[in-house]
Amino acid sequence: MNEIGSIIKVPTTKRSREKWRLVASLAVVFFVLLTLYVAVLNVLLPNQIQNIDPVRKATNLGIIFAITSIFSTTITPLGGALSDRTRSRFGRRTPWIVLGAVIGGAAMIVVPYMHGLVAITAAWLVASISLNSMQTPIMTVIAERFTPGERGMVSGVVGAAMTGGVSAGTIFGGLFADDLRFAYLVLGVGIIAACLTFVLLNPEPKLMAEPPAQFRAGSFLRSFWISPKKHPDFAWAFMGRFTIYMGYQAIVTYLLYILEDHIGLDQVHANQTIARLASITFVALAFAGLASGWLSDKIGRRKPLVFIAALFIAAAVAAPLVAPTIQGMIVYAVLIGLGYGAFMSVDLALMTQVLPDEPGISNSTGKDLGILATAINVPQILSPALSAALLGATGNNYALLFMAAGTFVFVGSFLVLPIKSVR
Repeated sequence: MNEIGSIIKVPTTKRSREKWRLVASLAVVFFVLLTLYVAVLNVLLPNQIQNIDPVRKATNLGIIFAITSIFSTTITPLGGALSDRTRSRFGRRTPWIVLGAVIGGAAMIVVPYMHGLVAITAAWLVASISLNSMQTPIMTVIAERFTPGERGMVSGVVGAAMTGGVSAGTIFGGLFADDLRFAYLVLGVGIIAACLTFVLLNPEPKLMAEPPAQFRAGSFLRSFWISPKKHPDFAWAFMGRFTIYMGYQAIVTYLLYILEDHIGLDQVHANQTIARLASITFVALAFAGLASGWLSDKIGRRKPLVFIAALFIAAAVAAPLVAPTIQGMIVYAVLIGLGYGAFMSVDLALMTQVLPDEPGISNSTGKDLGILATAINVPQILSPALSAALLGATGNNYALLFMAAGTFVFVGSFLVLPIKSVR
């Protein structure tokens, strides 16, 4: 059951100020979080791994992503479910946000001091588990503190911030790839500061929440299964997001190596080019994220915009295949900005509207959004691993990688169309 109605009422003017402060705070947190993820996953870790073993760089990177993503994927819905059950003087979500940010940020700072694949994997594992444990609780804020009519606007702002973080992370990583300790320090301190500021400025409202049901391991584990037959819209939303991210992740993970091995740049120029491409993408991301969120509320539709956005992503993936040049990568940068910016903002609103709502079942927003988040996290396991296997088996044939990625995104765009509860 949605608990928005249980929030203590406040005067309209005060409510308006609090609402916009909450929106801005969410935008800042997700901007920093995406900046962190993209800088580390797309630039800093690939450089760190290449410096250790240039020959096996793609395979080693895929292994690290697979190992860490298995654990982070598990903790995402688990953290959401446990936050649903949490009762504290600070609320249900706040303890998870604070602890996840502090531990994750501290682990981030340690990563560049690790030497060898095992040590780097262990440090990044702690960071990714902690950050994922706080990501779902903070995501539930959109579903719990905003009405369905407001979520398109909120998702547009947050989506624009996230997509801006994608560009900022790429730029930041490219500029500071030769100073890993400084780069990781800024990111670690940044996420701690952003999350602590968020909880201080936006304390959880007091809810008339009933105590959680007695914990039983069997019932708790069974709750993670959401029947596609009973909740088909939830299943279609999950599969659409999963398939699109499988294609998207295959390219962004190996962007550095694509510029080196497919376009023909050396490591220094590849990092510089990443920063330049991200600057181009940023403008498209911000525009598409804000415009699509506003438009989805204006016309009252989500599915057509998600569908069109996915087609833009598929076209972006095809650009370097058609033109394996810097110019082709510029086209990729523009199209991926438009497509991914629109997709992230509208898809986020769509996900909050397909959550199961069964009579007699206590609020499970955190768990359900955590399950939907695995549609992003699981591709982080499978896509890099499968991409590494494909590149290894074909002698770094990136043309096949582009074709496979484009196919995933194109198919995924059609999987949102059968959703019936959202227009």
